[in-house]
Amino acid sequence: MAALLEERLKTLAANGAERLLGQLRRGIEKESLRIRGDGVLAKTVHPPSLGSPLTHPHITTDYSEALLEFVTPTVSTIDEALQFLTWIHEFVYQNIGNEKLWVNSMPCILRGEQSIPIARYGNSNIGYMKYVYRRGLGYRYGRLMQTIAGIHYNFSVPADLWTACGLITGDEPDKDAVSERYFAAIRNFHRYCWLLFYLFGASPAVCRTFLEGREHPLEPFGGVSFYAPFGTSIRMSSLGYRNDAQAGINISYNCVAEYIESLRRATSTPHPDYERIGVKEDNEYRQLNSNVLQIENEFYAVIRPKRVIRPGERPTHALSDRGVEYIEVRCIDLDPFAPVGITAEQVRFLDVFLLYCLLEDSPFIDAAEAQTIANNKDVSVIHGRDPRTELVRGSTGLGLPRWGLELCDSMQPIADILDRVHSTSAYGEAMAHQRDKLRDPERTPSAAIVAEMRRHRESFFEFAMRKATEHENHFKGVALPAETESHFRALAARSWDEQRRIEQEDDVDFDAFLAGYFAQDMG
Repeated sequence: MAALLEERLKTLAANGAERLLGQLRRGIEKESLRIRGDGVLAKTVHPPSLGSPLTHPHITTDYSEALLEFVTPTVSTIDEALQFLTWIHEFVYQNIGNEKLWVNSMPCILRGEQSIPIARYGNSNIGYMKYVYRRGLGYRYGRLMQTIAGIHYNFSVPADLWTACGLITGDEPDKDAVSERYFAAIRNFHRYCWLLFYLFGASPAVCRTFLEGREHPLEPFGGVSFYAPFGTSIRMSSLGYRNDAQAGINISYNCVAEYIESLRRATSTPHPDYERIGVKEDNEYRQLNSNVLQIENEFYAVIRPKRVIRPGERPTHALSDRGVEYIEVRCIDLDPFAPVGITAEQVRFLDVFLLYCLLEDSPFIDAAEAQTIANNKDVSVIHGRDPRTELVRGSTGLGLPRWGLELCDSMQPIADILDRVHSTSAYGEAMAHQRDKLRDPERTPSAAIVAEMRRHRESFFEFAMRKATEHENHFKGVALPAETESHFRALAARSWDEQRRIEQEDDVDFDAFLAGYFAQDMG
């Protein structure tokens, strides 16, 4: 264990404050495509009985009308988060008829760009802005990429932790000091997230309909699938939720001011390719603007600093005004073996991993290290399970399994503390299972997917449909508690009322609304 991490953990123990590591706050956002019974992407509208995707707090959509997004409340226990996510699934299955939820990160059968409907959010200015933004994404990167799904994990620590472990001096940590600590965690996350790709990557294969017309390095698997033989997460590769147009965006994670400034440049600098698309055609918006990024959220990041925003507020304005409130991990694949796409064991490891990133030393990232980090990510998602795979640490090569085991050893004291705080052995067991995967790559979910495809002699599509049907039967076989069902129905009704209120209160046209939004002080 590194000296600085050891010192901070000793300080916590000396202060009798180890319990603070057990007071984490977490939330889960899970995306899933709605599909027809034959496995083709659904083209139906968002089911009205689920509520308004503009205003519902827990059930919304992402890029496509068919890409559902489930959002748990922020809670203090893993069981609470997973239980609420389970309830959402059960309620949704009551309200989507004969459709199913796709259980993989890489999409189902797609029949071209125009078969993917863009999500709609009603007639208000903010609703139309959300639609135009997504329309712009389609023009810029293609709609196929926007059908990829994943898990977002939101994580924060109690305010007292900062002073208890000596990270911040003073009785009341200010917003800048707290933001600095979260950015330190973000830098370390970038350094080590290749480990998450290896341990939890679950997208080693794709349906050929996703790749039609694209050059790629994948190998055929049967007649209708392609795969990376040692791949872990195609979703996080250059074929997945990434794009070359953003390769030149240098976002700084050294401090909140640099982060905001680098995003401000990207959202205010025109891009020639996007200027050729045009902002308006026949008085209809094609994109919000022709800048490198239309808005801050267009930047595809494995992790983001976040602050709950006020209605109509820009994310960077919220960060500048009130500081970082939590961090959002965005690189987790859906686990097709888990009904809700993520397991308690996985969440426990994420908690240990994120606490390690937060408490370990985290120097600034220069250009050379940024390139090394990018290369390590690329290697791990396509070649991670190859026993010959080496990553670069400092200036030397190091085998992925060896480095991963060393990181697990460094994280173990945190897992031990969490076990003591919660009177359990579950965190230690989660660590042991991840070590097993590092010693034997066949234990990883990506390897398990390929093994099942081989054993059943099925394509990626057939594997995914089989798991989707299993999960459908699971959720339809469970009765949603009457009180919970009533709660979700009330939420749906209130969300439509709220959407109507927003639409009625609009008092400017869309051009003026958009100008006001982009005129916000960036800090």
